[in-house]
Amino acid sequence: MSWEAFETLLANLYERDDRLDFRQPGESYPRSEKVDAYVMSGHAEALLSGDIDGDIWDTLADIDEEASDEAEAWAKIKAYYLARDNVLLHLGEGEEWIFGESLARRLGLVEG
Repeated sequence: MSWEAFETLLANLYERDDRLDFRQPGESYPRSEKVDAYVMSGHAEALLSGDIDGDIWDTLADIDEEASDEAEAWAKIKAYYLARDNVLLHLGEGEEWIFGESLARRLGLVEG
């Protein structure tokens, strides 16, 4: 997915009560419900980003793994989550986000 498509997706979402939903035409939404990359990062299982701190080392510790560098850490994180039916979203060079399958399906990030 391109960054432009991702930003369009974010612009079409709102967050209420820690749940993401699509905005409906003609409805108004408070500014506090706006979804940007930072808000979306709270719904990701893990992420590697140049703009958003995905805290790779804490995520690695959460899955009881160790690594010698960030590349190895991210590879182990990806392997862990993808083996558990999560979805990897590439947003460009060095930009990857992992989402739970049900959220990814609901947001249209995967078919089905």
